[in-house]
Amino acid sequence: MAKNSLPRPHSSQVVDGADRAASRAMLHAVGFQRDDFEKPQIGIASTWSQVTPCNIHIDRLARESAKGADAAGGKSIIFNTITISDGISMGTEGMKYSLVSREVIADSIETVVACEGLDGVVAIGGCDKNMPACLIALARLNRPSVFVYGGTILPGKHCDEDVDVVSVFEAVGKHANKEIDDAELQAIEACAIPGEGSCGGMYTANTMASAIEALGMSLPNSSAQAAVSNDKMRDCFDAGAAVVNMLQLGITPSDILTRDAFENAITLVIALGGSTNAVLHLLAMAHAANVPLEIDDFARIGAKTPVLADLKPSGKYVMAKLVEIGGTLPLMKRLLAAGMLHGDCMTVTGKTLAENLAKVKDDYPEGQAIIRDLKDPIKKDSHLVVLYGNLAPDGAVAKISGKEGEAFTGRARVFDSEEAAMQAILEGDIVAGDVIVIRMEGPKGGPGMREMLGPTSAVMGRGLGDKVALITDGRFSGGSHGFVVGHISPEAYVGGPIGLLEEGDTITIDAAQKQIRVDLTDEVLAKRREQWSAPAPRYRRGVLAKYAKTVTSASEGAVTDKDIL
Repeated sequence: MAKNSLPRPHSSQVVDGADRAASRAMLHAVGFQRDDFEKPQIGIASTWSQVTPCNIHIDRLARESAKGADAAGGKSIIFNTITISDGISMGTEGMKYSLVSREVIADSIETVVACEGLDGVVAIGGCDKNMPACLIALARLNRPSVFVYGGTILPGKHCDEDVDVVSVFEAVGKHANKEIDDAELQAIEACAIPGEGSCGGMYTANTMASAIEALGMSLPNSSAQAAVSNDKMRDCFDAGAAVVNMLQLGITPSDILTRDAFENAITLVIALGGSTNAVLHLLAMAHAANVPLEIDDFARIGAKTPVLADLKPSGKYVMAKLVEIGGTLPLMKRLLAAGMLHGDCMTVTGKTLAENLAKVKDDYPEGQAIIRDLKDPIKKDSHLVVLYGNLAPDGAVAKISGKEGEAFTGRARVFDSEEAAMQAILEGDIVAGDVIVIRMEGPKGGPGMREMLGPTSAVMGRGLGDKVALITDGRFSGGSHGFVVGHISPEAYVGGPIGLLEEGDTITIDAAQKQIRVDLTDEVLAKRREQWSAPAPRYRRGVLAKYAKTVTSASEGAVTDKDIL
């Protein structure tokens, strides 16, 4: 794999005269002592913010990583970047900034580390986009780096049942269906999110944390720790020390982020029943690392990888329960023993994946029901299904747990925004046999590719989860479940077939045959395309306008720096 070529001046490089004296003076002012100038400078990229519980504790974690770097002989420098909250912005115009924030975070970390010439990096993320953003930046920078996950939230309790943020979205649908009253809806709202940490099921945050651990870019078991725990504090301290060790060993992300490592990440995501967003983010991370990866790789690996974890949203348990029984390491040990992981991949410990797992026991406590045996899977192949057809010539990603069935045919109910579809669902206009089509929500058309958690949760809440399907050129929250297909490419905004659909068209989704199609001839589609005209951009200034101008298709990871020269 080719090395990245970003500027990498060493922090202690010799600079003559006034420049060197001025740089020392600046650093004295922020706390450096004279001997600190002889130490490697370790940047601690913190995504701390009060805008979301996922990240509200990360300042504390960053300080702990700084202590670890300092104790190992480095000199830590903490800096911050942004985060946004999907849960707060979901269903609003603000959600269009969610995927965009992945690029802003990656760019900002790259900017600080490259500008200041830092020698190594600990990047700490909590909410969904933080994680792939951090990895994109670390891959571009290609200097010793470790990622730390902020940790999963503990579940709330309602009527002795574990509840989380998705429980609130589904409660809205139940409320619209008159299954619960105002008081119960408010009670669920009040208890679903009890404190610090990322959304508690195998949603996108826990999915990406697990994927990054399988990649080898975080310390063993980093992905399976509660945000509020001594284990997470130790993880942070050890990460700081690990970067200094990587500097001494000469290990950089390009030694870790290989094609085999990405295959390991895909395998673990599937075994855990992870989010469709993993497809989008792993493609983008591979692009940053100069590793060839395509959506078809998910299909190839998925054909031989079973779903083993009974975790929310499709399953029963929250991530905190997996933490209690030992986390992801025993599962990875089983997958390695079965020949489903590449054990010779290097990791941030300075050891291979197989060496990290050598002393791990491959068994979970007797009687646990969270992780199935390989011989008794929840689903014998992947729940992430890549579909092609005349509706998605460049591909689409379905999340098929098996509980919805594997095929669905119905009439199109076409909406040009999430809001319009949501209104129709809550008002009871969607009935059994409908295929809800939400378009103009793609990377360019949204812009920003909003998540359709509100509509999918409302569908489940109204009891239609196995009676209707939903397709979109947008994407889904890791909390979405039901018969859903996203990332339809090309998107409607650029003239993709989903933009040519009309009310009442017959749509078929066939997960077994890996197809998504509309029952129209090529001639009819061609005639509709002749009558189609490109819509005006929704934004002409600012972040969203710049994003829409540069972003690629979802089938390519929705990256913003492809072939820009």
